[in-house]
Amino acid sequence: MSKKLAMILVALALLASCVGAPAPAPAPAPEPAAPAPAAPAAVDPDKARAMALVQGSMGGTTTPTTSGTTTPPAATTTTTPATGTTAPAPATTAADTTDVPPPPPGVMTPEEEAFLKNYLARLQYMVYYDEAAGISAEAAKIAINQANRYLLEKLGLSVIDFEQIERNKKDQQTAYQAETGGAIGIMQYLAQRYNADVYVEISFTATTSSSGGKYYATATGTMKLFDTSTATLLGSVAFQSPQVMNTTSVESAVANAVAASVWNVMPKMTEQAQMLVRNSLQRGIRFEVIFQKTPDSRQMSTFRRALAKVVREVEQVSYSPEETHWNVFTFKSRDQVEDAIYDAADKAGLMDLYLVYSRGKSFTFNTGL
Repeated sequence: MSKKLAMILVALALLASCVGAPAPAPAPAPEPAAPAPAAPAAVDPDKARAMALVQGSMGGTTTPTTSGTTTPPAATTTTTPATGTTAPAPATTAADTTDVPPPPPGVMTPEEEAFLKNYLARLQYMVYYDEAAGISAEAAKIAINQANRYLLEKLGLSVIDFEQIERNKKDQQTAYQAETGGAIGIMQYLAQRYNADVYVEISFTATTSSSGGKYYATATGTMKLFDTSTATLLGSVAFQSPQVMNTTSVESAVANAVAASVWNVMPKMTEQAQMLVRNSLQRGIRFEVIFQKTPDSRQMSTFRRALAKVVREVEQVSYSPEETHWNVFTFKSRDQVEDAIYDAADKAGLMDLYLVYSRGKSFTFNTGL
């Protein structure tokens, strides 16, 4: 009995010690694990290139990669957006050999319209007379000088006087034959040498009478307008003077009639010339371009296509290993056309191309091959 009581007392003592002990502190809750980084989204190569170009144009110096970091663009390497690796930059290509269709005739950009307006306002004229009409040299000189006087005083244009043309008809004969072989007329050749846009040919007859010591005359004629580049007749303007009286001589009466009729018709002539020239420029201003030594037709084709990128149209007139003829249509100045030809030649591998001679809107080059 006593043994059993002792065991009960020991159990009670152990129970009392357990109740008096402080409760154990709760274990700290585990910290939430950081979310795993999201996988980088696939980068569209075209979009990445566009972003790089935009950042470059705004002064940026970084290129996107898939790792989220930025790397400075290298001068001679490009970054592949999908992998972040670098590859050599593509080499500069030669001339693009894709044909460019010419723009529709008459459809011009604002820049071309402005160029054409300025071009028409500054048309250069060379005025001469019809040598087959039987006009006296003195009367012809009066008519030409009066036309030039109008161009100079009213339009502020430079002119080529009668004596200058007469002198060059003799002095330029050798050069004329060497350059053209007589394929064009001497007057067209001179008009091109003077950079004239329009060649005006005057033809007229005079009717005279006298009575009571007075002399009367009337002049009737036409002014024909020719395109200097092609010798194409653009149009003509008729004129007739009122009857003119002079008390000195019949020659003086004729001179007065010619001078009056030419002066009076000049505004109509210049207005019609501008209208006719504008109508003839539906494809652009025409330049004749000749290349000497063109043995490689493929290379010339590449050359032609490269030039067609910067002008309105390039028309091949003829080809042979010795010589190739093109017509180039554009709204550019002579100097701009020459520069464009050099640039296109470089792209086609014709690095030694050089100008042999030029007159008006005609160029002759040698390829150096």
